[in-house]
Amino acid sequence: MQALSVVLNPLIFLLLFGYCPSVTVRLKEGWQVYSSAQDADGRCICTVVAPEQNLCSRDAKGRHLRQLLEKVQNMSQSIQVLNLRTQRDFQYIMRMEGQFKGLRSKFRQIEADRRTQVNRNVQVQELKGKMEALQPLIPVLEQYKTDAQLISQFKEEIRNLSLVLLAIQEEIGAYDYEELQQRVLNLESRLRNCMSKLTCGKLMKISGPVTVKTSGTRFGAWMTDPQAPPNNNRVWCMDSYNNNKIVKEYKSIADFASGAESRTYNLPFKWAGTNHVVFNGSLYYNKIQSNIVVRYSFDTGRVVTQRALENAGFYNVYPYTWGGFSDIDLMADELGLWAIYATNQNAGNIVISQLNPDTLQVLGTWNTEYSKRNAGESFMICGTLYITNSHLTGAKVYYSYSTKTSSYEYTDIPFHNQYFHMSMLDYNARDRALYGWNNGHQVLFNVTLFHVIKTEDDS
Repeated sequence: MQALSVVLNPLIFLLLFGYCPSVTVRLKEGWQVYSSAQDADGRCICTVVAPEQNLCSRDAKGRHLRQLLEKVQNMSQSIQVLNLRTQRDFQYIMRMEGQFKGLRSKFRQIEADRRTQVNRNVQVQELKGKMEALQPLIPVLEQYKTDAQLISQFKEEIRNLSLVLLAIQEEIGAYDYEELQQRVLNLESRLRNCMSKLTCGKLMKISGPVTVKTSGTRFGAWMTDPQAPPNNNRVWCMDSYNNNKIVKEYKSIADFASGAESRTYNLPFKWAGTNHVVFNGSLYYNKIQSNIVVRYSFDTGRVVTQRALENAGFYNVYPYTWGGFSDIDLMADELGLWAIYATNQNAGNIVISQLNPDTLQVLGTWNTEYSKRNAGESFMICGTLYITNSHLTGAKVYYSYSTKTSSYEYTDIPFHNQYFHMSMLDYNARDRALYGWNNGHQVLFNVTLFHVIKTEDDS
């Protein structure tokens, strides 16, 4: 745990792994985050797993230590009682010392005057009285004997206890229990503060997938809301890429995996493609045979607004490589809502537009030089668009475009297209995972992001 103290150094490079849980009947809701810290040269410093609060108070060593401390306290109280009793008895014995001296002088006098019968009888009577006065000393001496045995036992127990405590101290460090627990809580707080800074990063790796479910046709979309609170894990499923307007809702991924629907929504317009997104309680989708984006509220069951994307191709004019009316791709990341499409004005190359989630007005537009028809799928992470070169086996993330710098680069990030045909691939910022529809299989991919964290100490 001491290695955690490096977590908030002025400049730290971290790799963030979004963990996808295995989907079984016992599936646990939510996502857990693991991190590794590195120095500037890329050497690994530590691996961090945040402990649960008060974990130390429940582990075996903590219980053992508390039991030992209680035993020490009980022994200390017993020793105090013995000490008080010993002091009392000692004072009593001191008073009896004078009587012992008197007895000794009487014995000597009897020995000297044994020829005189009268004197001997008087002295015997006096000696008898002295002996009766010493009679109470016998139980005191017996108690001394018992107390001496107890003290010997305490000494042995304390010796053994000292060895155990020394072993525990060597194992957990030179801190007492309370101090160690406080250090754990403090480091946990610092770690969570550090993790809160991990909002954006550069895609480094895609791993998986985890198959959540097999259902529906070869083409479709499934998603969760990246803006939902932690206790809201609803899942929505939209099967097929046209001629459908029924959205199925599930309360959790576990319910989705088991097929336990909670409700359905009958949209006013059919959708085109599979590139829909749920963002802050609303569904955004492309209205069939148009370049119109529709915002539908799940809370009210109504269309809130709809707006055309100017000059955007539709109805298989500029689809992805697999077709399926995938001309307009709606997606969300850490920075907001986005639309990916192509126009004649940009020679059929991909156009990126950031949308206002409430009004669907275009906030900004970036023209790329990557042909929409040559793209297998695409997704946004932290304002950067990542494009795959195919929807088939062997596909990889081949191109990326940063809206922050208005620049592009060619990449080589493979991913496992397990079921051979990918018709939907979207990033979820809350889960830090890619949701995919892989030839009738609903899958999740892990993503690895590269982060540079600056702390308050940085100038």
